This record gives sequence, C-alpha cells and structure tokens, in this order.
Amino acid sequence: MTGTSFNEATSSRFARICEGDLDMRLHYNDLGEGAETIVMLHGSGPGASGWANFSRNLEPLLAAGYRVVLMDCPGWSKSDPIINSGSRSDLNATALKGLLDVLGLDRVHILGNSMGGHSAVAFALSHPERVGKLVLMGGGTGGASPFVPMPTEGIKLLNGLYREPTIENLKKMMNVFVYDPSDLTEALFQTRLDNMLSRRDHLENFVSSLAANPKQFPDFSGRLGEIKSSTLVVWGRNDRFVPMDVGLRLIAGIADSRLHVFNNCGHWAQWEHAAAFNRLVLDFLRH
Repeated sequence: MTGTSFNEATSSRFARICEGDLDMRLHYNDLGEGAETIVMLHGSGPGASGWANFSRNLEPLLAAGYRVVLMDCPGWSKSDPIINSGSRSDLNATALKGLLDVLGLDRVHILGNSMGGHSAVAFALSHPERVGKLVLMGGGTGGASPFVPMPTEGIKLLNGLYREPTIENLKKMMNVFVYDPSDLTEALFQTRLDNMLSRRDHLENFVSSLAANPKQFPDFSGRLGEIKSSTLVVWGRNDRFVPMDVGLRLIAGIADSRLHVFNNCGHWAQWEHAAAFNRLVLDFLRH
C-alpha cells in the first residue's frame, strides 16, 4: 500500500464509543483491507499517538495483506479528553471493545507498546474470545521490579514532562527513551512538542488522573495464566522505563509465550530496530 492512501490524514477516522460508562469520540487510523486485522495500541508518553508510535511498522504489515487499525487511547491525540481515577489498562480495554464493535470486528491480533501492552493484557483477560495473537513490548503486567528502584528513571522524566512540557524536558526524556539518541532529530522533537502543546487538556488530565490514582496500571501477574492466546513478548535490553525482568514475568505467567530481547535497545523496540522487529512480528503472526 503506497502513495496517497498510505498516510495519516487519509486513514484518519472517528468513532462514537458507548461502552459501559464510557461515552466519547475516539480517533483511530484504518489501513488495508486484509481478512485478518491487527490493532496497535500506543504508549503513554505525552504527545503519543498510534501513528507516531508505529509509523515504521505499517508498510510491511500492509504489504503482507493485513488490515491495520491504530487506536488513539482516551485522553491521547485526537481522541476525547478524560480524567481517569481507576485502571487505565481497563479503561483502554473498554474503549477497544467499543471500537471493535463499531467496526464489526469479532477477533483481532493486538500489538501493544508499553501502556498499550498493559491495555492488551486487560483486553485479553476480559474478552479472550476476541483475541488472536498478542505482541507485547515494554509493558503488560504492572507491579514493581525487585531489581530496579521504582519509579524508574524514565517514568520520572515522563511524569516531569507532563507537568512541564518544554523542549528541554522532552529531550531529557527521549534521550533515555532510546538506546542511541543520535537518530532523534530536531524535527522529531519539534513534531512531538507540537503534538503535546496542541492538547494541553490531555497533559493536565493525565496529571489530574495520577493525583486521583497514582497506580493507573494494575499488576496482572496473578491472572496471566488465564491468557490462552499465543504471545510474543519483545523487550529492549537497555530499557530505562520498564525493566526487562517485567518481561520475564510475562513469559513465566503466559503459557503459550516467547521472549525476544533486542540488545542496544531502549523502550521503543519497534522504532529502534524497526526492520528486525517487523520481520519478527510477521513471522510470529504467520506461523
């Protein structure tokens, strides 16, 4: 899929989600027309979106014949704002269930990055019959690492950026977000900053949500055994946001799971090692 059809603007869509107590307008990108659909769930960084998180991963999946849906979670990007005092993982899972109902999709593969990994696990626990395969990168359980002081260096910088969204604080966070920051351009920084500042309500609501409930992402470790979906866990060996031992907890709990670790890689495996990551995911989905 190339040309004018393969861009953010032409794939941009909105859906009205009415699911449980959730009633909101949700933004998503919809690409391809394959028989199987992959839903991608982004992380929690300020200014994040499905497109920003996964733009380096779309073309191989579309070329392989998959339909790809990028969901912007409640309170991010073009989706409606929200203050969340409960489980953010379950909130996003509820939004995903509502979106799949609107789109008429009974069963999908889910690929979740960081917060998206937590949300994918929450969805798989609540709606196991609607999940094909799972890919979890840098998130999925919650809970504290016994080896790394919590909150981690990266999470502290992320929360600081929400409170003071400046280019200096953005660069501080991004410099530990990836292993090799030399690929981070001034244009990338400016685009991310512009995205953040265009929705100050999202930033303020995230801070208010943390004040209402500092533990937005519950620990699902005790329920991981309920997940029957085949699961690929991907981690960066040098992740300074979510320590690698959290990934070990995932494969210890999910029976049909495997772990791939990228060395010289931070918290953004699908961006830092895009070509290898794309081959890994395609092979996992096909076999």
